[in-house]
Amino acid sequence: MGHAARNLAYHFVADTLRDGTPIPANGEWLEHTGPLQLCSSGLHASTHPFDALQYAPGNTLCLVELGGEIKTGDDKVVATRRKIIKRIDAEPLMREFARWSALQVIELWDAPDVVRQYLTTGDESLRDAAWDAARAAARDAAGAAAWDAARAAARAAAWDAARDAARAAAWDAAWAAAWAAAWDAARAAARDAAGAAAWDAARDAQRERFAKMVDAAFKAVKS
Repeated sequence: MGHAARNLAYHFVADTLRDGTPIPANGEWLEHTGPLQLCSSGLHASTHPFDALQYAPGNTLCLVELGGEIKTGDDKVVATRRKIIKRIDAEPLMREFARWSALQVIELWDAPDVVRQYLTTGDESLRDAAWDAARAAARDAAGAAAWDAARAAARAAAWDAARDAARAAAWDAAWAAAWAAAWDAARAAARDAAGAAAWDAARDAQRERFAKMVDAAFKAVKS
């Protein structure tokens, strides 16, 4: 993402910070005093927007700068200072990403026409019908046992990405479509000696896609 020199990162927020305090204005430094510990104490963010998505409590995505003492983990960082540089309402972007993720595996199951239409066009008037059709198709094709297997296959990149991207609308039709596809995709991957590598490649593609979408969205926002 090219942000290492300035210690730039990404952070999702809801209406308030997690401790209930107001979201600071752009350019205002937050200061943390006391112990600095990943996951428990300090001002957190992620250097990649896809990683930040996993911790999103709301739909507002902030491009932030970190300062002071900084500790780095696998998918997050924590610092004693953090300020917001720019922010966007990421809900439309996350919905678009969820639909794109589901479309990457749509050929792995017999998706109803309304599901394909919704995922391709993003027409919100089709969303409820697409969700109902995707859920019915998955249940008819797989039965209760396959639903359990699909849940177990949730680690699969397509399902995870759509679930996380649709956090703002957790039962989004895109999420449902990716879930329905996950069972077939996981079953196909099990027959494929390169299944694990294929999932890793899909996950990498999703990270890259989401990062490009986020970069474009922030470039359209004036500082």
